[in-house]
Amino acid sequence: MARHGRLRAHNVWKSIAKVVASTVAVVLVSGTAVAAYAAWDLANTVQPTVKLDSEKVLEGVPDVGAIEGGVNLLLIGSDSRAGQGTGFGDPDEETAVLNDVTMLMHIAEDHSHAEVISFPRDMLVDVPACNDPENPGETLYEQYDVKINTVLSYGGMDCVAKTVENLTGVTIPFAGIVQFLGVAGLSEAVGGVDVCVAEPIEDEYTGIFLDPGTHTLAGIDALQFLRTRHGVGDGSDLGRISNQQVFLSSLARKLQSDGTLNDPVKLYSIAKAALANMQLSSSLVDPTKMISIAKALKDTDLEKIAFIQYPTAYVDGGGAVAPTAAAELVNTALQQDLPVTFDPNAQNNDFGSAADPNAVPPEAPVEGEAPVEGEAPVEGEAPVEGEAPADPEAPAPTPTEALPSTVAGQTAAETRCSSGRTLGDQ
Repeated sequence: MARHGRLRAHNVWKSIAKVVASTVAVVLVSGTAVAAYAAWDLANTVQPTVKLDSEKVLEGVPDVGAIEGGVNLLLIGSDSRAGQGTGFGDPDEETAVLNDVTMLMHIAEDHSHAEVISFPRDMLVDVPACNDPENPGETLYEQYDVKINTVLSYGGMDCVAKTVENLTGVTIPFAGIVQFLGVAGLSEAVGGVDVCVAEPIEDEYTGIFLDPGTHTLAGIDALQFLRTRHGVGDGSDLGRISNQQVFLSSLARKLQSDGTLNDPVKLYSIAKAALANMQLSSSLVDPTKMISIAKALKDTDLEKIAFIQYPTAYVDGGGAVAPTAAAELVNTALQQDLPVTFDPNAQNNDFGSAADPNAVPPEAPVEGEAPVEGEAPVEGEAPVEGEAPADPEAPAPTPTEALPSTVAGQTAAETRCSSGRTLGDQ
C-alpha cells in the first residue's frame, strides 16, 4: 500500500501562502485596471526595450479599458538562435539575426476592423537612414533594393519599423521581437490553437509531421507549425505565410469565443508571457498598454479582421520578390483606415491553405426577403411594403478597399486548412 508522508508544518504554511498570493493576484487584476501587484510581478520579467522614434504619437493615450483610436503594431520574428539552447541548431555556428517574419497589425480608429499584413522575407525594400543601435548617436546610411529580412541585422527593431513605415506610409509606434522559444511560450499562454490540416504535413527540417484533420498546437509544436516551409504549399516562404494565416485566424476566433479579450486575468497572463518572451519597444512594456490594445479587438467582427499577404511578384532570375502595383491598394487601405474585401477568386490560391470542406457557407438571402436591419438597400430596388424610409441622418456606410485577385489572404471568420506537402513532393 502506498505510504503518504505528513507535510511538514512550514510546507503547509508555504502552500497556504501561495494560495493566498494567487487569490490576491486574481482579485487585484480583475478590476478595471491592472493593479500595482500585477505591475510589480510583470516588472520582474521585462526584457531589454528599444525606443522607437514614432512613440511620440502616443502622448496622452489612456491606459484603462480599450485603447482609444487606432493602432499600428509591428511583430518581428527573429531566427536568432542566441539564448535558444541547442534544439534549433548550434547557436554559435547557425545563428543569425534575420527578421524572417515581419507582420504589421493595424486596428482601425473606431475598432470596427483590423488588418494583419505579412511581408515576405525575400521582398526587396528601400531602407531609410536609421539610428545605429550599436553606436548611439551614429546614423546608418540608406540602403536600396535589399531583402527585408536583413534589416533587423543591419539596424535593429527601430530600423525595421522605419522601413515598414517607409514602405506603407503609416506610423508605427509599437513593435516587438520574438524568438523561437518565445513563440512556444506565447502559444502555451493562450492554451493552444486548433488548426485544420487538409493533406499530410511532413517536414524534416523543423521536425513536424501532421496527419490530415484538426490538431491543437501549443509550445514547440505550434512553433514548428509556424516555421515550416518545406512541409506546406509550394515549399516557398509565400506558402509559409498562408500557413501562418491559418494559425492566426484560428487564434483570433479562439480569443473572441472563449472570452479571453473580456477577461482581465487571462489578458494579464498573456501580457506576462509577452514580457517574459519578447523584446518590446518601450511603448509596449507597460502591461496596461498591451491589455488595452487587446481589448480594442474584443468586439471587432471576425469578418472584418483580414490577414493579407503583401502583394509581390518574383524578380527576374528569381531568388527575391518585389511589391506589385496591388501593394499600393493595401497601402491606401492602411493610410485611409479602410476595411478591405478580398476577391473570392484569391481565396483559392495554391500557396499554403485551402478552404475547409466542413465549413458551413453563409446562407444566401431568400428571394423577396427584406434587407437585414441596418443594411443599405440595393440601388434601384423597390422598398419593401411597409418598410420605413431610410433615415437621412444615418451615417454613410464605411467605404472599403476592394483588393484584386492577385492579393491573397483570408478573414478571421474563415476556417481554412493548411495544404500539406509530403517528403516525396520535396
